[in-house]
Amino acid sequence: MAFWWPIIVLAFAYAICRFLLMLIPPNVPSIDVDASDVLDDGNQTQENSFIYIPPRGRPQQSDRKVQCYEPATMKYLGFFPALTPAEVEERVAQARKAQKIWAKSSFKQRRQFLRILLKYIIEHQELICEVSSRDTGKTMVDASLGEIMTTCEKITWLLSEGEKWLRPEYRSSGRSMLHKKSKVEFHPLGVIGAIVSWNYPFHNIFNPMLAAVFSGNGVVIKVSEHASWSGCFYFRIIQAALAAVGAPENLVEVITGFAETGEALVSSVDKIIFVGSPGVGKMIMENAAETLIPVTLELGGKDAFIVCEDVDIPHVAQVAVRAALQSSGQNCAGAERFYVHRDIYNSFVNQVTKIVKSVSAGPPLAARYDMGAICLQEHSDKLQHLVDDAVDKGAEIVARGSFGHLTEGAVDQFFPPTVLKNVNHTMKLMQEETFGPIMPIMKFESDEEVVKLANDSRYGLGCAVFSGSQRRAKEIASQIHCGVAAVNDFASTYMCQSLPFGGTKDSGFGRFAGVEGLRACCLVKSVVEDRWWPYIKTKIPKPIQYPVAENGFEFQESLVEALYGLNIWDRLRALVNALKIISEQNPVATSKKND
Repeated sequence: MAFWWPIIVLAFAYAICRFLLMLIPPNVPSIDVDASDVLDDGNQTQENSFIYIPPRGRPQQSDRKVQCYEPATMKYLGFFPALTPAEVEERVAQARKAQKIWAKSSFKQRRQFLRILLKYIIEHQELICEVSSRDTGKTMVDASLGEIMTTCEKITWLLSEGEKWLRPEYRSSGRSMLHKKSKVEFHPLGVIGAIVSWNYPFHNIFNPMLAAVFSGNGVVIKVSEHASWSGCFYFRIIQAALAAVGAPENLVEVITGFAETGEALVSSVDKIIFVGSPGVGKMIMENAAETLIPVTLELGGKDAFIVCEDVDIPHVAQVAVRAALQSSGQNCAGAERFYVHRDIYNSFVNQVTKIVKSVSAGPPLAARYDMGAICLQEHSDKLQHLVDDAVDKGAEIVARGSFGHLTEGAVDQFFPPTVLKNVNHTMKLMQEETFGPIMPIMKFESDEEVVKLANDSRYGLGCAVFSGSQRRAKEIASQIHCGVAAVNDFASTYMCQSLPFGGTKDSGFGRFAGVEGLRACCLVKSVVEDRWWPYIKTKIPKPIQYPVAENGFEFQESLVEALYGLNIWDRLRALVNALKIISEQNPVATSKKND
């Protein structure tokens, strides 16, 4: 017992020291970011105070300008240039030059960059959310959930585990290479390109940027033409944090433009990450094939939300409505197909109806509304077409939310939360990606049936399964062909940033987030070296040296059986035979040397 006492005391002292160190705040400098031109303080200039009327029937790119406006009020925000291919190539070249310097940076410097960002985000949550809200129409709460929390979670995961997963990883060397050390090294790819969507303008920039920069890369991000105003402000935050740690200029670039700008980016970088529609994703792949660069595609989704008969109906109904509204015009993390067991179908629909009727939509910064505006122009027409198609085929609208005060020019940017029952898979609403606050609820009778229904989709991004039996929910989720699954919860997988995120089928392939996403930003290099150099070196056995001996193949047969045979006695016999062949070769070689 006396032997253990010193070890126990040392372990206790170590734990106390670690705890005390946690109480000492890290020395993280603050950064200043000019936000004077993004704050809506009522003192805007005449140039930026008018209501913007988007042109109909004429593509915006014909103006060579990316026009920006608030979808909730149609208030004009300004414009940004649509970069030409030559300008894109120049930005990538600048990032490539900076990356060569940054690739030599220490993990300590990279972690400090993350801490500076994290400090700024926490201290300026309201500003970041307000900018996102103005540019995309989402509410402040939705912005906090989808922009702030997810980004902070990613940063803290990288701070905690990022270096560990980028250090060389040693692997087993196998039987034939016992005298070797085997490892995998992770080197920066160079310059990573990202083409991101408008639905989470803050997180969609920071998500690829954080992984790329922490793994030693440069990154050029093309923001959506529907969220360029916010994206260019968020870029200032990144620039200030990079300058604070002495990073080279132009390591990160944010560019604006249309399809031509994105195509030029794909042709110039060493890897492309795309978040958007399946149609555009296919074009990205086609362009990437010209230079054979790796591609990560996070495309559309039509997530299934499955409710078994043994659930807490009020609780799951509240989660379901939140999931449906998160699939609205501001967000894409939501569910779009709802399957409820027939035994509780009517009760569940009634509960959902009660909740949705209390939901109000309106300009998110004007008052407290549960839902904001639709970001995309004319998208409300598409949503109404899907609802009309479902009603024509037998569906019934059972509930719709209400509107708050809307200005005349912004009416088309809003769509009321809508619940439909008696839906089926012949309706477009259950097959096409909605991207809107519509909740189609379908009845199912058995677990086998609901699995078949959930898999009857061209998409395969995610699913959520609710049951009073966790084992049953896990069994159902395991049979659904998708990339992420939540058991008795919704969208929790993305908040676990140690997990990879991505889908299958028309939802894309490749992963970001987690170890897989971080290492996807790297050149993965396999390295083998001598374990006991210079004492034991690799030499080619005599029987298979050139010129190969007559019994060279017999030696190889014996060697293979000695290494991989299933029976220990056969392996020993083969080893003896291999050694015998080598010994027979050595005297011959010695005699030739003496002659």
